[in-house]
Amino acid sequence: MKHNEHRRLNAVNRFKQLGAGITKDLNDLVSLVADTCNSPVALVTLLDEDKQWFKAAVGTEIDCTDRKVAFCNKTILKDELHIINDMLLSEFAKNPLVTGEPHVRFYAGVPLITKDGYPIGSLCVIDMKPRELSALQKKTLTVMAKQVVNLMELNYSLEALDEKHKTEQKQNQAINESELKLKALFDSSNDTHLLIDKNYAVLAFNKSAATFINSTHRHKIANGDSILDYIDKAILNQFKKYFNVALSGRATKREWLLMRGTANACWKITTFIPVKNAKGDVIGVALNSNDITHHKKQEEYINIQNEALNRIAIIQSHELRRPVASLLGIMDLLKMENIDFTYFEMMELTINELDEKIRGIVKDSENTLHGRHLAIVA
Repeated sequence: MKHNEHRRLNAVNRFKQLGAGITKDLNDLVSLVADTCNSPVALVTLLDEDKQWFKAAVGTEIDCTDRKVAFCNKTILKDELHIINDMLLSEFAKNPLVTGEPHVRFYAGVPLITKDGYPIGSLCVIDMKPRELSALQKKTLTVMAKQVVNLMELNYSLEALDEKHKTEQKQNQAINESELKLKALFDSSNDTHLLIDKNYAVLAFNKSAATFINSTHRHKIANGDSILDYIDKAILNQFKKYFNVALSGRATKREWLLMRGTANACWKITTFIPVKNAKGDVIGVALNSNDITHHKKQEEYINIQNEALNRIAIIQSHELRRPVASLLGIMDLLKMENIDFTYFEMMELTINELDEKIRGIVKDSENTLHGRHLAIVA
């Protein structure tokens, strides 16, 4: 038996709150003990820091006393049955429960010792006259004290299991709700998401992935399928290469044209992300793909426009400036020949102004072309 008071009090606290069912069982048990021992009072007591609590009782209506007047203070210090045949001849002679109501004269108690070795109280019988117990009565008290502990320990274990079950139910409910939300988010995405193990077997997929594979391969994907069966043969080797890069622990991505030359041709950008377990080991790869066909078509359209603008810029730069250059050359010849012409200065000013405007148009075209190039890169 252990006598660490702090830990003993912790043990007592485990049994302070008993369910209605266990309380009834304990009351039935103390009633049997009272009858067997021919005692008017029988109790199951718990001793906390300040109080002696009666968790089951026959012969009294009160539910507790101050601990300082409890006879069980001595009982919890013993490993076996503790008997006081006559209180007036004991150290409790001046105890208020002896000198006053209910004038206790006889006490016999067995310590209630928990499975982890702490005395938490007693099973005891009390009488108002001095007396002794028979051998059978002593044995009954000792055996019943163990049954009291067993009942209380069982009650505590059942309550702990019930509380654990309730906690697990709440956790499972939270997990289920979280999984439902995650699945809803997973399936609502327009991107295709798949989880693949190290052997290329499909572990999970979202609705978009199932729809894409069904539309392109006329097959309903299922867990356990090999992802290689759904990869365009033209990119199969590249796919394996990037998959192995992810298995090495490094995420990567790749753009590719799928089903080239068919009505289902499309551009996809696929991200290969390593999936690790709690130990940090790579156990598979998450494939996340989104369709960039529209973007690619826009990029192609912009490239076509840029080519057209480039041709215009060339025309503007060479063909439009050619006649202006010729006029400027003629003006230089007139100057060299010292030919006097009334409108010479006006013609020179007009030609130079026209040349400057053409240069501005060419520059604006070049800036527009550069801006479109940046838009494609972005």
